[in-house]
Amino acid sequence: MYFVEKLKPQSPYKRFDYPLFTAVMVLSVIGLFVLNSAVKNKPNILKSQVLAFIMGIALCLILSAIDYKDLKFFSLLIFFGAMGLMVITLLFGHGENLGNKNWIKIAGMSVQPSEFAKLAYIILASVFLERIKDSQETDKSDIIKFIVYSGVAIGFVLLQKDLGTALVFGFIFLIFIYIVGIPYRYIFILCGCLTLSLPFVWIYVLNDKRRERILTFISPERDPLGGGYNVIMSKMAIGSGQLFGQGYENGIQTQSRSVPVNESDFIFSVVGEEFGFIGGIIIILLGLFIILRCIYIAKNSSDSYGTFLVMGITGMIAFNFIENIGMSIGLLPVTGLPLPFVSQGGTAMLVYFMSIGIVLSVSIRRKRGFSTA
Repeated sequence: MYFVEKLKPQSPYKRFDYPLFTAVMVLSVIGLFVLNSAVKNKPNILKSQVLAFIMGIALCLILSAIDYKDLKFFSLLIFFGAMGLMVITLLFGHGENLGNKNWIKIAGMSVQPSEFAKLAYIILASVFLERIKDSQETDKSDIIKFIVYSGVAIGFVLLQKDLGTALVFGFIFLIFIYIVGIPYRYIFILCGCLTLSLPFVWIYVLNDKRRERILTFISPERDPLGGGYNVIMSKMAIGSGQLFGQGYENGIQTQSRSVPVNESDFIFSVVGEEFGFIGGIIIILLGLFIILRCIYIAKNSSDSYGTFLVMGITGMIAFNFIENIGMSIGLLPVTGLPLPFVSQGGTAMLVYFMSIGIVLSVSIRRKRGFSTA
């Protein structure tokens, strides 16, 4: 009887990574409470975020039940679908106040296609990287395809004048080429091309306000009432929170809207002012746990495709965490990237939950003997 029990197939959800899913849920719920404080007089924003949260959970669980290897067969379709949305955005989209076009209206809702494009790029790039990694001889065609598709994705984002998202793509790309071990000559050629393109990006891609953001990052005090205002007020709000914060919905700077865009770009200033150093550390530790757990899952994937998928997703989440918190405390330039699972943004919330669903799918189908404990 003992041997019969041993031979019974286990339910895949016995291998479900509950620690990762729990950490994501806790961070998301905390994010909803923080957002509620940041948009106290704008209930529609919170309602949209709650709806995205519920839809995100559903998509996460659905994707975790689907074998991630099936994504290979639809990778090109997913990628070109995302690029098609990017083209529509360039033609008919709208932006905020920096001359960019990165939003479109779908069924009455504002959607940011570049968020979906990041996940689509990871899914497709992982196909070529698996071939490069697992093949006995280096196939130059797969390397070229990987670089070309990477260039297409980054190019569309730059055309939208969305420098922050372009940096996310670039970070994911660097992680990929590091893991796959592409010959260094290709990397040197790429770095040379990027270096030569910097003057073009500075003159033709970045507008005056984008350039001002970079210069203000170097010295926020050079324009305290203009480009440097956001960072100065954010640092002031976080510093005023001290150890335990001023209390929920009691932040002087954030509640008075002295910190602009505190529901998205500078939502960490709300955490710092109202929950203090302790609240900020809790957010950082939850983010760090999610990132390390994803790396652990990638390391124990049953194949290299799963490893690349999870590492690409990990890079996307990690860069957003580091950049959003870094710009809130004045250590990194302001790029407008959201804090994953916390900042306002329905599209970003959906994409992050979809990404975690794929990571959970890899975890469920991981190597034998890998424990989630």
